[in-house]
Amino acid sequence: MLYNRASSITHNEPRMTLKSYLALITVSTITLIVIAVGLVFGYTLKNSYLDGISNRGLELARVVAHDEKVIHAVQQSNKNQTFPIDDYIENLRNKTDASYIVVVNKDTIRLSHPNPTRIGQTFIGDDIYPALNEGKDFTSVANGSLGKAIRHFAPITDKTGVIGAVSVGYLSQTASELIAQHLKEAGLLVIFVYLLGIIIAVVLIAKLKRTFLSLEPEEIVQKFKEHELILDSIRDGIIAIDHEQKVTAINSMAIEWLTMNTTSRSEAIKKPLSTLSQSLSHCALDANEQITQQNFDLGNRPFNANLYPIQISKGNIGYVIVFFPNQGDKALEQELTATKNYADLLRAKTHEYSNRLNVLSGMLQVERYTDAIDYLQQESDGDQQVLRRIIQTMENSAVAGLIFAKHNKAKDLKVDMTMDDDCQLGRYSSNTNDALVTLVGNLIDNALLAAWSNRHLAAPYVTLYISDRSSHILIQIEDSGAGVDKELEKRILDFGVSSKHHAEQHGIGLYLVKKIVDQYQGSLDWERSDKETTVFSIYLEKRALAE
Repeated sequence: MLYNRASSITHNEPRMTLKSYLALITVSTITLIVIAVGLVFGYTLKNSYLDGISNRGLELARVVAHDEKVIHAVQQSNKNQTFPIDDYIENLRNKTDASYIVVVNKDTIRLSHPNPTRIGQTFIGDDIYPALNEGKDFTSVANGSLGKAIRHFAPITDKTGVIGAVSVGYLSQTASELIAQHLKEAGLLVIFVYLLGIIIAVVLIAKLKRTFLSLEPEEIVQKFKEHELILDSIRDGIIAIDHEQKVTAINSMAIEWLTMNTTSRSEAIKKPLSTLSQSLSHCALDANEQITQQNFDLGNRPFNANLYPIQISKGNIGYVIVFFPNQGDKALEQELTATKNYADLLRAKTHEYSNRLNVLSGMLQVERYTDAIDYLQQESDGDQQVLRRIIQTMENSAVAGLIFAKHNKAKDLKVDMTMDDDCQLGRYSSNTNDALVTLVGNLIDNALLAAWSNRHLAAPYVTLYISDRSSHILIQIEDSGAGVDKELEKRILDFGVSSKHHAEQHGIGLYLVKKIVDQYQGSLDWERSDKETTVFSIYLEKRALAE
């Protein structure tokens, strides 16, 4: 009910849909781009047009200034003689886009003008004097008799020097109208591009919606969370891989079986499947894009694996692998046998201590108190001596307690376990203590089992040495076992590899040890000594332990 209520509250909250969100972003982006491009295009067009007018105007003024008829007319005007050129100039102007062409003599008297009534009048504007007085070609913007215009000036010269000037003008209003016309045409192009962009955006949004199965972002996130929870609730191992055999999804059970939880889900994702299990990787290679069922081993445990290819229109893009233990009759029989053996061991230990209690009770009943005390003292002296030595050399209570527990286990196995008198181990953080307990515990367990298994060929014993006096921690364990099989020497630290032939041994002890050693940038070595014993040595840098 609480979940349904929360869901209903969430769904009632107003939120923007994915389609609306993408449409808003796309339209806003296209609009901003179109506006920016339009402004830049308009500015560039305007400047280009004005630059074109300026170049054409100056060129036209120079051409008119070098015209023989114009020069002769100006010379005559300067002599107070008349030589009409207004029709000639107007014919020239009509062949160009200029608004007017005005020719003046050295006294700035007009010899031509679009309005014949203004011929013979003085030119309006002081911007003509640089051309008359200094002989310069230049452009200016000024108000004349026809209004505001862009005016281009060129001097008229003969052998005597500057005798007049030519003014070619483009009215600002006319230029603005032409620019507006060009901008209008460019605007239509921009609008077409804008509409085209909107159409393309709508098509892409529809495509995305189909790709996302019409799900909204919140629904996609919820689906991923549900997917993760469903995977973790399944008690079978599940792995999804792509066409390159890289892990794309994995549930917690698969991580537990493949890595003993030494690798997190985030660390496993994108890793090659072969780094987690070579056997599963070979199963995927052998599947040949078909639904298949195969068998493989993790350590000494047999597993079944079902492989389902992920098919799309373009072909196979990976597999979903579901694997689980093969609990056949043999496996159940071995598990039952191990349980029965454990029960028999407990029964034997109970019987043994019951006999000791009976002996002690008998001594007390016959009032042989001294013998009872000696009997108790004999039973506890050995443990007290070991405990005293551990307390004197080990400040680390976690490791000290572990060593004492392993000593009792060795005593039950009839394995002589001793600790070097020169041992020393200080206190560390809780995380470091956990790592040290895992290292020492797994190494001692392996050593005890190896020594006990070889008891018929050599007296079983285990020797432990731990020291942190230098810049590193040294852990060294020697046992009387037969050593590591040569066929397993290169793989003994891999997950699931064990040199033991007992069903309950799964080859994870040394794997965990190697993981911790790598984590703290240490080293792990083993060798056969001259006394035909196996020696495991671990070196850990204190600096790495403190990080």
